[in-house]
Amino acid sequence: MEERRYRSASGAPIALRCRQHSASCRELAVRCPRLQLRSLSAVTSAVWLAAYGLFVLSENSVVLSAAIFITLIGLIIYLHFVKIDQESLLVIGSLGIQVTSSYASGKESTTFIEMGQVKDVVINEAIYMQKVIYYLCILLQDPGDPQGVSEVVPLFQSSKPRLDCLIEVYKSCQEILEQRKTAPHQA
Repeated sequence: MEERRYRSASGAPIALRCRQHSASCRELAVRCPRLQLRSLSAVTSAVWLAAYGLFVLSENSVVLSAAIFITLIGLIIYLHFVKIDQESLLVIGSLGIQVTSSYASGKESTTFIEMGQVKDVVINEAIYMQKVIYYLCILLQDPGDPQGVSEVVPLFQSSKPRLDCLIEVYKSCQEILEQRKTAPHQA
């Protein structure tokens, strides 16, 4: 297993792990920065200080209880539905592509795309907040039109790796896709 350090579009450090299971099976995982205890403590303290200020003014203990309850519920929602620790791509030439997002709470979200549906994997560009960002996406083949694209599935939406990292993932995907395209001609 090989791990390289990169930066996200926002400048945060990320890591790309590449694991080759076989010639036609590769796993690529982008790890995002872990949740920082300092930022979590700062947000919690700010909410609780504001609640304490309201408690002093209103002399109602429900304000403190509500602040604690809202902070805990907000943290659980953030960890379970928002904060992604790792996004991975498992490319199996004969089967398809599995996209997995691992959340900070331990929950995983997985999508599988059959290789027959995959037209190509490309790096696309978009303008976002007065700058150009790049993203990797899977183009799904239109069943009615073999030359057309029915859907674009963006990858690594949470980690948003920069172009240098995306090029590494792109090359790995293209190696396996090329093997798939040339395999029937060799038989």
